[in-house]
Amino acid sequence: MNTDTKVLKLVRKSESATTTELPDHKLLIEMYRTMYLSRRLDDKEIQLKGQNRIFFQISGAGHEAILVAAGVVLKPGYDWFYPYYRDRALCLQLGMTPLEMLLSAVGAEADPNSHGRQMPSHWGHKKLNIVSQSSPTGTQMLQAVGCAEASYRFELIPELQKRISNFKHDEVTYVSLGDGTSSEGEFWEALNTASNLKLPVLFLIEDNGYAISVPVEVQTAGGDVSRLVENFPSLYLQRCDGTDPIESLETMRRAVEYCRERKGPALIHARVIRPYSHSLSDDEKLYRPDEERATDAERDPVKRFGALLIDEGVIDQDGLQQIKDEIDREVNEAADIALASPQPARETATKYVFSPDVDPASKEFDTEDSVQLSGNPGTMVDLINRCLDTEMARDPRIVVFGEDVADCSREQYLEAVKGKGGVFKVTANLQRRHGSARVFNSPLAEANIVGRAIGMATRGLKPVVEIQFFDYIWPAMHQIRNELALLRWRSGNEFKAPLVMRVPVGGYLKGGAVYHSQSGVSTFTQIPGLRVIYPSNALDANGLLRTAIRCDDPVLFLEHKHLYRQAYNKSAYPNDEFMIPFGKAKKVREGTDLSIITYGALVQRSLVAAKQMEQEGVSVEIIDLRSLVPFDWDAITETVKKTNKVIVAHEDSLSWGYGSEIAARITDELFEYLDAPVKRVCALDTFVAYAPQLEDAILPQASDVAKAIAELKSY
Repeated sequence: MNTDTKVLKLVRKSESATTTELPDHKLLIEMYRTMYLSRRLDDKEIQLKGQNRIFFQISGAGHEAILVAAGVVLKPGYDWFYPYYRDRALCLQLGMTPLEMLLSAVGAEADPNSHGRQMPSHWGHKKLNIVSQSSPTGTQMLQAVGCAEASYRFELIPELQKRISNFKHDEVTYVSLGDGTSSEGEFWEALNTASNLKLPVLFLIEDNGYAISVPVEVQTAGGDVSRLVENFPSLYLQRCDGTDPIESLETMRRAVEYCRERKGPALIHARVIRPYSHSLSDDEKLYRPDEERATDAERDPVKRFGALLIDEGVIDQDGLQQIKDEIDREVNEAADIALASPQPARETATKYVFSPDVDPASKEFDTEDSVQLSGNPGTMVDLINRCLDTEMARDPRIVVFGEDVADCSREQYLEAVKGKGGVFKVTANLQRRHGSARVFNSPLAEANIVGRAIGMATRGLKPVVEIQFFDYIWPAMHQIRNELALLRWRSGNEFKAPLVMRVPVGGYLKGGAVYHSQSGVSTFTQIPGLRVIYPSNALDANGLLRTAIRCDDPVLFLEHKHLYRQAYNKSAYPNDEFMIPFGKAKKVREGTDLSIITYGALVQRSLVAAKQMEQEGVSVEIIDLRSLVPFDWDAITETVKKTNKVIVAHEDSLSWGYGSEIAARITDELFEYLDAPVKRVCALDTFVAYAPQLEDAILPQASDVAKAIAELKSY
């Protein structure tokens, strides 16, 4: 029998004394080679960091066995991967090269992980389906669920199969985490949805006993997270010694097979070690005694596996040393090349903040002047609903989900009830028209909504999700700020997640109070990579939403609740190709004495104030920005040069509100055209109260705008 294919028997010392078959020699040697290569790359980076030739290092040492096993069983470029920073050995086994990893360490432009934009060990590789990884722990898990859910939706929506080709009927989505990350709420949200939908997600917990310095028994009740998740329905749970390559391989094969057969998600709890400190910014000797570290060293997977291969006759000592020597040369040569590789040019810093291919501010998205209107006037709710309906009919990639957005989740009742369609009825009847595979309810979990949407968008779907109230968007902030807005830039345009987040916002509700009436848009307008849109009337909402859906960037689409059903902002229905480009303001009133720059609910209040002050001989021009990122600087410049006096009015608070940036830039760039200081009319620096009298005092009213007009006119 050929020694390369010879199957060996190995009796392991365990409670059951089971007999385990070793894989063939060629595979065993390949696995050892990857494990040793992973360790030597860690060592080389540690050496380079000590020489101040790289700037950060975090190792995968002690995790190599389970990760190589995962790389053997899973398919690069076929399955999808959401790793974390310890997963060096997995990425090597999937096909990433030592040079590619060292290019990342030195911050080279040629680094395929991020092109010099992220720390080392933040893995990403387009060809291998390794989706760009970030630093926040746990955020990748909901995206992995969304990635797998895209495959699930693909099977349910026949029209998708004509539009997208990168789906496999048995693909698996891999996502890994450390034991500390299992404390994050997004871990539990991901498990919940993956189990609920029976998604083919493989969760790998690499438990090395520590989250930096915090031991597992402090992190987790009972010190064993897999005991806590045993009762998740459809979840295939496996435990293994993650330092044992053979046991890891067998465990991984069972789990992957379960996922490929579409039985549900699998979770592997692998016990590993961490022979090095958390990172080179940490010193584990400060909190781990020598005897504990010595015990871990006895379980070192690289040393144990090499000894096993020699003991079982798979290879001799000379052969093993030859492999080590070859790898050492390969690593040193790769390091030399990486160190000589150029870093990104300074002028590339702002590349890929937004899509380089689709510009939603371009003429391509401007059909405003040729709009054709028909039918009876509809409210903002009506025209947003109409846009969603027609766009869904046009593009089967669009899926709509969020809390309460479906007509009725229990389809057997769908014909017997009127249907919900959102708390403001904006998505009413969309489920009836386009099916439950495309319009569906989510758990009451905002991070779950946005994180899943990112994973779906990465796969080519076009999620249009709803956050029920702006006031409750904050649980999704990690996903919005650190994942959604950053994905394209941090990967150097290798990955993207174009999607739309529809968010009811604002006050003037009479009863909305502290948690249903806030604005705070400046928190989001300062995030690079996120488009922010804020229409003030029904027609603009329709045209801007269509642009948001068709553009190639993530969009925060803010819909003022008070404006949803106002008669003054109604419009007849535009044609199905009606679009308004981003960054194009609208002059809603001509004037000569002073200008008001505004948006949202303050547009109507400014109009009321302007008409009032017209009786006193003041001519006021009003500019509705409509688009906050980008905003129309040309329109602002034109009106300032025309009237020489400016008010910025909005519902955000005065201090650090959105208008502060507009005012500052006018002062900076248009100072010579000003005949008076830039004045702001905004909400008080507090929250919106429940009592109507207090709400009126807190939010800017038409009377406040009129007062500002009078003061500025007399300056």
